[in-house]
Amino acid sequence: MILEHALLNVKPRQESAFEIAMNEAKSIIASMKGFQGLEVRRCIENGSQYLLLVKWDKLEDHTEGFRGSAEYQEWRRMLHHFYEPFPTVEHYGEPVFRA
Repeated sequence: MILEHALLNVKPRQESAFEIAMNEAKSIIASMKGFQGLEVRRCIENGSQYLLLVKWDKLEDHTEGFRGSAEYQEWRRMLHHFYEPFPTVEHYGEPVFRA
């Protein structure tokens, strides 16, 4: 399992519109091969920042499958205009340890 991580800095005063759009867009990503789950959390200290976590079967399901799809273009249209600056997306492998 791969964990995709992105800090989403939403333009001020766009938080509600972003949350509505993300709620609608989640069905797009959920339909993709290799998708295991998605979680979005709003930052307590900075209400314009969100943490996006997406679980994928393998890295290529995200980087090639989703990003190379027509569905990604719709995801992009719905969400990318909210971000300033555009987020860096990183991927993490299996846990090193758990407590």
